[in-house]
Formats: sequence, structure tokens, C-alpha cells
Amino acid sequence: MRWFEKSVFYEVYMKSFCDGNADGFGDFIGLKERLPYLRELGVTGLWLTPFYPSMQVDNGYDVSDYMNVDPIYGTMADFRDFMTAAKQNGMAVIIDIVLNHTAINHSWFKAHPEYYVWKEAPNNWESFFGGSAFTYSAEQNAYYYHSFAKEQVDLNWTKPAVMQEAKQILQFWLEEGVAGFRFDVINNLTVDTTFPDNPFDELGEMIHKFDRNQPGVQAVIAELASFCRACKPDVFLVGEISSDDLNEIASYSRNDLLDVTFNFNFGSIEKLAVTKIFDELVRMEEVIPERLPTLFFGSHDMGRLMSRLANENRSVAKLLAFLMLTARGIPFIYNGEEVGMRNQVFGAIHELRDIQGMQAYHLALQDGASEQSALEVANQKTRDVGRGPMLFADGKSFSEGKPWILGRNETDLDKLEMFRYYKRLLEFRGQAGFQTEAYKKLVLEEDAIQYVRGRYLFVANFGETDFSIKKSGKLAFGEAMQSENYFIVSPFSGVVIELEA
Repeated sequence: MRWFEKSVFYEVYMKSFCDGNADGFGDFIGLKERLPYLRELGVTGLWLTPFYPSMQVDNGYDVSDYMNVDPIYGTMADFRDFMTAAKQNGMAVIIDIVLNHTAINHSWFKAHPEYYVWKEAPNNWESFFGGSAFTYSAEQNAYYYHSFAKEQVDLNWTKPAVMQEAKQILQFWLEEGVAGFRFDVINNLTVDTTFPDNPFDELGEMIHKFDRNQPGVQAVIAELASFCRACKPDVFLVGEISSDDLNEIASYSRNDLLDVTFNFNFGSIEKLAVTKIFDELVRMEEVIPERLPTLFFGSHDMGRLMSRLANENRSVAKLLAFLMLTARGIPFIYNGEEVGMRNQVFGAIHELRDIQGMQAYHLALQDGASEQSALEVANQKTRDVGRGPMLFADGKSFSEGKPWILGRNETDLDKLEMFRYYKRLLEFRGQAGFQTEAYKKLVLEEDAIQYVRGRYLFVANFGETDFSIKKSGKLAFGEAMQSENYFIVSPFSGVVIELEA
């Protein structure tokens, strides 16, 4: 059993978690201060979003220097102090690594333009943020490729020197004590520079057929993974895969590739649908039966669980947490879920910081939309809705200064009650020892998802009426009425029954 198979990870959105020096930005001083909070919650792993020097065009996913700390987050000494404290608190730390592209102000762009992807004339590829994926450089008299913002220049993975640079970066952070990496959009690496035009669907939307999952990309990832494991045999490698095809997502999770990959078909659904959730649990078992899936309902790239799925209903939010922390897989809690944080709301374009939302706003204006309509589009498209300043269960504010992101930030009325639920659930998970148990049963009856793992039966009732189940055993977690051998589970409740031997 590998250490991460029993772990519960907590995503820290660095800019918005805890500001230790009152400048409005989260930092390592603040994160270190809040480690006791995370220890009390019961998480055993942390995933940190990028904290490297950056232009901050895409909030750190445009890296200017891979082997340093951006001053807004502190210094390398602050990072090392945090890492020492994290170890003392029993927490492993994995960090985001962005190897698809660098910021345009990275020293490589001038010193080593051959590290990047160039073309004499653009093809029809569009940026994932909208508009052409090619921008002209007068200095090179050619167009450089950027699958995201024009300030995020894609690396050319046909060049052996790029691989050597990447290995140095990975080794540097492993030697600093990190337990692993979350590889950002790792299947987008450019390893084929023939550039066929992408097709379009019947609605006129581009199908990103040739600018991701290129032939040879898995060989590149295998070399990176092998290098990491040679440096640190128990390293944890997580992949963000730009795809909604589970077979494609799963193809990157193998012994010679990544340990796990995020399945956004499960985690980022827009509306609560118990059949959709159940079907995806079943599909993950069918497609990746010998590996653990990932379980999450939120991240920095989507609306918050409480607003998007629970419709501000605390019971539904708790039930989603119950499922995430008891189903088979490795859970990832997004910071703020444990206190019921809701979507950030923006009343003016100047309050936004996310390039995706701002670009959608300007494209809408170009298409003739009114300013109000364009703002509505921006609120729908922006990832900032899930990036508001952290609201802690103990009432401590994110910062004593003006936060880096504006807008209205809300949470559930009783943060502490929600926090206590997560804490009890995590305590039970740790004590019961079912984390790596396979499903003995996985069924959907009425609106209740049921699964047996080890000696426990888990019942997640997503229905609006009571659900009755005839079983012999005792209640191990949650609340349910008992009548003879029946357990009656209330609407939007999760319970665990310890079955009789």
C-alpha cells in the first residue's frame, strides 16, 4: 500500500488562503500559521497551487522562474519554514508544476527561443481562453504558439534540452522535500509540430483534436515520471488531463505514467444529478479497476460546491462531502468547502482578476453585447467565483489588508458546524480503515447510492424522502432511525452501518 492511497488531500489556493503580512495576498507565513487548523480538520496531504515568480496573468500558471518563490508569497526561507512545519504536523505536500508553457518574460524566451513552438503563419488553432493561439514576434519574425494566454508561451517538447531543464526543476523541488507534483494540463504538451487544422463541431465550437493528446506525449510523461521515481521512489504524481473522455483520462494513469488523473466528468458536473454521479462511480471502476480514482467536487477552476451543486443547501453539501470521503478513491477537498463557502459574486468588471472571465467579457462586447450582458457572461465564465478569500471556521479573516480579489464573498451561516462535520467524517475515515477497500457492492436504489467496503455499508440518500434499508448491524456514522432490522435514512443524509459478521 502506497502512502497516498490512504491520504486525504486539501487544495490550498495560495493567493486566497491566509495572508500573514497584511498585503492582501496569501503567503507561506499565513499558510504555516494555519497548519494547526488543517491538522484539526484531519487532512494528511496538501496540494499547493503555483507559488513561483510569475507575471500573474493567469494567477501563477504563467511561470517566470521555476526554482524560486514569488515575493507575494514570501521567500525560499518562508517556504522551507512552512515545509518543516508541515512535516511536524504530519502533512505531505505536493505542488503544482506547469510544464506546458512558461511566462513570456521567462529568461528562456530570449536566451533559448528554440525551447518554444514557432510557426511562419498561424493555422486555425484557438487558445483555450478564446482567440487565435498564435501571436507574432517581430524579433523572431514568426508566430509563437500559446494554447492559453498570449503571455503563456508553449514549450517545444521535441527539443531534448526542454526535457533536461524540466528534470532539473523536478529534482530541485524533490530535494526541497515535496512529496509529489500535480502536473498542469500535462496532456497538452506539444510534441508534434505538423499542426493540422482542428475541426469544428455542429455548433461551430472548435474540437481540440490536434493540440492535445499528441502522438508521443505519453512517452514524454513516462520519462518525467521515471525520473521522479528514481529521485524519490514514493513520489505521488497527479495529472490534470484536458479531456472529458474517461478512457483518455485513464490512459495517463499507469505504473509507468502518473499515479492518478483528475476525472472532471465526476468532479465538475454543473448540476446535481444522482444518476450522473453514480454512473461515473461505476464507470471509474470499469475503466480503471486496478487504480484508485480521484474524488472531488471543487477546485480553483470551477464554481464552489455549495453554490454549484448544493444550491446553498447545507445538507446537500454535507452529503457530497460524505460521498467524496467514503467512496473508493483519493479525495481532494478544495479550501473553503469545509466551511460551506459560496461563489464569489462580481458587480463590475474591475473586480475580476481571472483572464478567462475578462477575455469572455471583452469578446462579448466585440460581438455587440451590452456592458451588463457582457458582465453576466464574465460572471458565468470566470473562475474567480471559486477563488474568494478564505473564511475560516474560527472566525479568523483571510487578511487584515485589502484582499487581492474583490467581489462579495459569502459562506454558510454556521461555518463551525460544517467544519465539525468534516472533522468527524475525517476522524471516522482514519479510524475505520476502509480507505483502500474495494467495493463489494455498488448500487443505486431509488435516489440512494449504496456501497459496501470492508465491513461497512455506506448509504448516501440523495432523495427528498426517507430511504429505508433492511440490514443487520449497528450505526457507525451519521444519524438514522432504526426499526427492528430497518435503518431509515433521512433526505440528503449519509450514514455508515457496520455490518454483522
